[in-house]
Amino acid sequence: MGLMLQFGGKITKALKDCYIQSPNWKGKVFHNLVETSLFIPITSIPKLVYNQFFKKKGRLPEVSLPIKAFDKAAFLAPSNSTKFVWFGHSVVLLQMNGKTILIDPMLGLDASPIAPFKTKRFSDGTLDLIDELPEIDLVLLTHDHYDHLDLESILKLKGKVKQYWVALGCARHLKAWGVNCAIKEFDWWSSFKFDDIEITFTPTRHFAGRGVADRNKSLWGGWVLKTSNENIYFSGDSGYGDHFKVVGEKLGPFDFGFMECGQYNKLWHSIHMFPSESVQAGIDAGVNKMMPVHWGGFALALHHWKTPVDEFVKAAITKDVRYLTPELGELVNVNENNSSDWWSRYN
Repeated sequence: MGLMLQFGGKITKALKDCYIQSPNWKGKVFHNLVETSLFIPITSIPKLVYNQFFKKKGRLPEVSLPIKAFDKAAFLAPSNSTKFVWFGHSVVLLQMNGKTILIDPMLGLDASPIAPFKTKRFSDGTLDLIDELPEIDLVLLTHDHYDHLDLESILKLKGKVKQYWVALGCARHLKAWGVNCAIKEFDWWSSFKFDDIEITFTPTRHFAGRGVADRNKSLWGGWVLKTSNENIYFSGDSGYGDHFKVVGEKLGPFDFGFMECGQYNKLWHSIHMFPSESVQAGIDAGVNKMMPVHWGGFALALHHWKTPVDEFVKAAITKDVRYLTPELGELVNVNENNSSDWWSRYN
């Protein structure tokens, strides 16, 4: 796969003229709602890079994590409530009101395709899962980082996806990769009906870009999917902030929430939450039952691979919050209450 292709689409004058119409574009780039520093001291970078690529013990499972076989018939069977399958990290396949919706379809094996060393997925053969999936009515994309928007996955999904709804600025990547189905871009608080599902793009505290030249020249966010009898929140990557409460006030409460949890570090605390904050963010937004995502797929930070879910569960129990922790590939109904500590079977 060509290196330049990985960077996605270039920003033309016409595209920039479109982006600057957004109230969230200030100066030359998109901005968070509150001041958010991404500064990492230059003296910390050599050790950080070394630890990321060479200090692997405990940060990756000792064996490949299995993914349960996909049961297409069971997934597509009619249901009065939403069903989903989590494939690790932030990849969620939903069956909602008879529609098949795929969120952040990063099923590739490497989250650092432009780096000299791979960030290997915890599970094998995940790209092959795409062959087993049914036709996708809609793909939702939160932002354009490599661990959420994967070139190999997009190429393999060609012909299987009816349309993409994406963060403002992300369509250029899909078009550069030859995606020719319908693509709709969303600014924060943009809301459209997908059949009888109302879908809204919500603010997060993060950043975007696939290279140095396009840093924050596309937007980032989360998704709310609401029907006449269900309301589901996908938080998206985010540091903790008041925006969770605002999302809850505007669009909540929520029956279920997929909450970002994992790949955190004190050096980038402003853009990724610690697990206890993930639980609190769900509480702030009015989430009735929540699930940690953004873990179980890649080691993108220096913590133990199990720590995000262990700490999330501990915080949820302490705060008397309902939660789910399904296995990779498990078909789950949002109304279910059973959770297991399946990850404890692996070192």
